[in-house]
Amino acid sequence: MPFVCLPRNTVPNEPAFLRTLQGDRFFQLLILVGIGLSFFVPFAPKSWPAAIDWHTIITLSGLMLLTKGVELSGYFDVLGRKMVRRFATERRLAMFMVLAAALLSTFLTNDVALFIVVPLTITLKRLCEIPVNRLIIFEALAVNAGSLLTPIGNPQNILIWGRSGLSFAGFIAQMAPLAGAMMLTFLLLCWCCFPGKALQYHTGVQTPEWKPRLVWSCLGLYIVFLMALELKQELWGLVIVAVGFTLLARRVVLSVDWTLLLVFMAMFIDVHLLTQLPALQGVLSNVSHLSEPGLWLTAIGLSQVISNVPSTILLLNYVPPSLLLAWAVNVGALVYYPDRWQI
Repeated sequence: MPFVCLPRNTVPNEPAFLRTLQGDRFFQLLILVGIGLSFFVPFAPKSWPAAIDWHTIITLSGLMLLTKGVELSGYFDVLGRKMVRRFATERRLAMFMVLAAALLSTFLTNDVALFIVVPLTITLKRLCEIPVNRLIIFEALAVNAGSLLTPIGNPQNILIWGRSGLSFAGFIAQMAPLAGAMMLTFLLLCWCCFPGKALQYHTGVQTPEWKPRLVWSCLGLYIVFLMALELKQELWGLVIVAVGFTLLARRVVLSVDWTLLLVFMAMFIDVHLLTQLPALQGVLSNVSHLSEPGLWLTAIGLSQVISNVPSTILLLNYVPPSLLLAWAVNVGALVYYPDRWQI
């Protein structure tokens, strides 16, 4: 999914929301695909809202507010700058940054973790001599491994968890072996790719300010929202989070890229229309009869063709939200990592 970019001929007084929609090429592509599919299936717009997984949309809405609040607070940037000076060698610093990226992605989602860690990594150029580009690559891999651990780490997990009936802890337990194996692999590679040479830190780099009140507000609202998700009351959780930020930090609500929700809604509708195509119904119905190795390869393969989130939406129409599916689409995400969820 491409990053949102504004066209040069944007009208200055045009609402920001509309400007973002005009610049989001992936959303425009989804609309065109939906229009095209509508010519080949029965035109029934009344069925489209039912095709949208509203649990996922509501959960994403709450997470987008919370993660934007954490991002705007500046806390992790300040904390990271203070902590990196404690590492004497390039290898130890690199492993700390990789572990930090993975940890943040478990509760901030993979893209927001990168939005926090990557600017800090770029700042390291002014603090010490370290191969920044190589480190960013490892961080991008680490957020994938970390985000697959929890139900809220990435969109495909939100989808699968919402339909699985598992508790928050139960989902983590089933994903822990895969996340652990991936992180051990990345840490081993990190150990080999970054030497143990001593680092010399420069002085004079100004530490940015952070907003303590916003940090504590985010923490409190995070706890409330996670409890609401566990109790299957995600809508009430979203209402509390939205009202909280509206009263305490309205800038958070205004800074969220709400067009991302429209992108997900369009994906759900497009996949619904795709499953209605007579030419594909026979082929897609065979997915439910695949063996476990067949489903594993199909899920990973689809992730390469249409990316991991649309492939998860499609496959959940034919197979249960199993451990195998959760592992497969997350492994597929390691190879194909959509631009919207990465640097």
